Parts: sequence; C-alpha cells; structure tokens
Amino acid sequence: MSLKKTNTVLAAAFILFILWFGTEFIISPETTAPGFGLPSWPSGDGGGFLVVKGVRDVVMALVLAVLLVTGHRRALGWALMVEALVAYGDMATVLAHHGSVATALGVHALTGTLMVATGLLIMRETGTTANAPVPLAHRAA
Repeated sequence: MSLKKTNTVLAAAFILFILWFGTEFIISPETTAPGFGLPSWPSGDGGGFLVVKGVRDVVMALVLAVLLVTGHRRALGWALMVEALVAYGDMATVLAHHGSVATALGVHALTGTLMVATGLLIMRETGTTANAPVPLAHRAA
C-alpha cells in the first residue's frame, strides 16, 4: 500500500473515531464519561460540559473530514498535529483531577501521539512544497 493510501486510512480512522466518540458524549454522556478517565461524575449541572466535549469532538472530526475529502493533504497534516493538542489537554485534565493515569496515558497521550505521527506522515507525503490551490488571480489565462 502506498504512503498516501496508508495516510488516508489512518486519517479516516481518526475522523471516524473522533466523530463516534463525540457523538457518544452528546447522545449518552452518562455511559461514555467513565471511559474519559476522570474519577467522578460532575455534580449539579456539570453533565452539560460532557455534551460540550462531545460537540467539540464532532466539530474536530468534521474539520479533518473536510480537509481529507477536499484533498488539502498538507492542511490535513497540520490540523492533525494541532488537534493532537486537544488529546494532550485531555490527558493533562485527567491527571490534574486525580483521574486514571492509565487512561490519561493509554488513551489520551497515545491518541495525541498517534495523531502527531499521522500528521507528520502526511507532511512527509506532501513533500516540502505546499499543495494548496492556486488563487484564481494568480493563474495563467
């Protein structure tokens, strides 16, 4: 399998995973939240923040999907690497709130690291020149 096909499969897997996980947080936060790694369920109206997390994840997945579908591979690589910061932020949140170290490292840190690796592979695939579309004003007639 070519590097481009491998990268496409990896990116699509991240998109589907993030979309699925975000949707689960929107539809059923009470059953999905324990897997996030925090030690306890939010008190009061705190459960609404879990839906916010779900919406965040769905939007992240859609951004990646748009870049993948439209062929903006270099931008996709950058977006994967930048969005990995969310996974590292989730890891830091779990650790800061005395959550599961295994989940913080095994889920969030691993996800972030795999996203960075996939982003770097896509950057390698695209080479040193950007493959962005040329604006209409700069095209030869």
